[in-house]
Amino acid sequence: MAEQGLRELVGRVMIDPEFLQTLVGDPHAVLADYQLSAEERTSVLQAIAKLMVTPQSQQARAFQTALVKRWAT
Repeated sequence: MAEQGLRELVGRVMIDPEFLQTLVGDPHAVLADYQLSAEERTSVLQAIAKLMVTPQSQQARAFQTALVKRWAT
């Protein structure tokens, strides 16, 4: 079930720029609505931290790439 939560989160980030900005602005509040394992939650928070130095137009792709790399290894 937690894996499905992560897929849903990444999918929404990819199609909804306002959601991504909400996630970046208050990640803990947004993540409360998703069933994520502790490891998934940590990975999402780390990906969000990296977005602070990423141009806004590239943030959705950078977020997706960071999580894909994390779970592929």
